[in-house]
Parts: sequence; structure tokens; C-alpha cells
Amino acid sequence: MSDPGIPTLDQLHVFLAVVEAGSFAGAARRLGRATSVISYAIGNLEAQLGVSLFDREGTRRPVLTEAGRAVLAEARSVASGIDGLRAKVKGLRRGLESELHLALDVMLPACRMVDALKAFRAEFPTVTLRLHVEALGAVAQMVLDRRASLGVTGPVTTGLAGLEHVAIGHVELVPVAAPDHPLAQGPNPAGAGREHIQLVLTDRSSLTEGQDFAVIGMRSWRLADLGSKHLLLKGGIGWGNMPLPMVREDLEAGRLVRLDMPEFRGAPYLLQAIYRTEIPPGPAASWLIARFAGQSPE
Repeated sequence: MSDPGIPTLDQLHVFLAVVEAGSFAGAARRLGRATSVISYAIGNLEAQLGVSLFDREGTRRPVLTEAGRAVLAEARSVASGIDGLRAKVKGLRRGLESELHLALDVMLPACRMVDALKAFRAEFPTVTLRLHVEALGAVAQMVLDRRASLGVTGPVTTGLAGLEHVAIGHVELVPVAAPDHPLAQGPNPAGAGREHIQLVLTDRSSLTEGQDFAVIGMRSWRLADLGSKHLLLKGGIGWGNMPLPMVREDLEAGRLVRLDMPEFRGAPYLLQAIYRTEIPPGPAASWLIARFAGQSPE
């Protein structure tokens, strides 16, 4: 038995048109061809593949055979792949990035990230996204090292040479602890936070190595992951500052308490999009910056 021939893309399009229109005549109208041309193309396709794609006996409308149903899935896959290839090349020809490496600050509220990336997927379906989530100076480090073309970071690296900054709002940081923590029992005198373990997010880059941000406690535990910090706070192991959107449900449910501390009652954590000065953002990255800038603060 000889191997099946190689169908043309046009033959596959005709085959799909017949399936979608439900008849040869319907496919002819859709493609702007004569019905006889459609019938001839399907006949040639069946001859090349060596199988019958439609059962034409006893019905006025073509019905897919078992082989036809199997070929249909592959034909759709091939046609979709070609359409995706053409869309990607069209984007490249007008300067659209083929891939975007994005580094996000862990403090960026999840709702803002999901909103931006969901809209990005719809607006740029051909652009592959590589997402990294980091803390403090690690976002800027990735952009400076060219491992990310675009970053969203906090204020800790403002003024770094070689980076452009675009303000995109802020997130509120608030001091919290578990309800049974000593600091959660009522108004605290100045300096009370120094007597208890403070859970502090640490930097995995060298840009802010040795620097402390909003660290009050004389005893501190350093964590590289905000999720771990969140769990330890709810476990009553210490107190610490957290982005309000991340702990709002815990505060409402009583799993965490917002602390009354004279030295720190909360503060905005300024967010900014960053990119290398000598590499301006392309269309997709520029659109993403504008999306972040147009969002509500939380």
C-alpha cells in the first residue's frame, strides 16, 4: 500500500468549508467558487489521501465518514497553525515583538496583574509572554541584565542609571499580625514594634543588598517569598507590612489585625514600569505599560 499524498493548503480549506457550511453548494458560496470546483477539489483530496471523507449515499448533504472525522481534526490543526504563522509574521513586519519577558514586583496586586495579562492575551495573541515575579531590586536587576525587557517595580530602585521609569500607581502597605499577637491587642506605645519579631521581605539581587526598608524590629526574620511571609503572619510568628489587597480578606475575616503603631500606620508603595533606556519598548510592551498606568490603584 502506497503512502498517502500531501494535500495542499487550499484543499484543506475547501474541506473545512464543506464541513462548516454543511454542503458543497454552501462551501462554494462561502469561497466564491462553482460547486463543481468544490466537488472536484474534494475528489482530488480523497484520491490523494486514499480514503473517502464524505458519505454521499442516501443523503442530500455530505456526511463525514469515520476517516473524514479523523482527518477533520488534523486539517483544523494545520489550518490554525498556518493562520497563527501568518499572524505572527504580519506582526513582525510591523515591528511587533515575537516574545516579551516581563518581570513583576511581588507587591503588584494580583487583580491588576490578571487584568493586564488577560487583556494583553486578547490584544496580542501572537506574542509569547515570559513572566517572572520578583521582590525589591530583583525586578530592576532582571531588566538591567536583559533577562526581562519590561519590569514593574517599587520605589527602591528609583534613579538607577540606565533605566526609564513610568509611574503606574501604588499599593498601600499596612502593618498586620495575627489576632493573638501582643501588638494586636490595642493601641501600642512608640517603639513597641521593636520588641517583637518583624517578618521582612528580602532582596534576591545585589542592587539593594544590605539596605532595609520599613524595618523597625530589633529582631527580624528575612524571607524571600511574600507568600511565606503571609502564612507566617497568620500563624502568629511575627508582625510585618503587607500589601492591603493581599490581606484585605484576612482582615475582614479576623485572621489578621491591622496594627495601631505610631511609628508606622501604613504607606503607599509606589509602582513604576521600567525598561532599559537604550531599548525603547515595542508596540506590545508600550501597550502593557499604558494598561498598567490606566488601572485603578488596587
